[in-house]
Amino acid sequence: MPPRWPRKPDRKDPAYRKLDDRMNFAVHVAIFAAFNSGLWFFHNFLKATWEWLPWVTASWSVVLLVHLIYIAAIADYSEIRSKST
Repeated sequence: MPPRWPRKPDRKDPAYRKLDDRMNFAVHVAIFAAFNSGLWFFHNFLKATWEWLPWVTASWSVVLLVHLIYIAAIADYSEIRSKST
């Protein structure tokens, strides 16, 4: 069941931006898990010698860690003020 938002979604809403960033991170983790587990499965099943596979997994893990650090510590979820002209 998808999460329900009690009001009209707006990127200016700090709570909505925070939830959206966390859901994007969850999708990122799911894609990482599916893709890498599939690659490792075929690597082991075919007994292939893919020297690049650990580098792909490690690199993507670092990208996931940076993404997590960004949403947990760096992202600014304060109120956005619209520019009045």
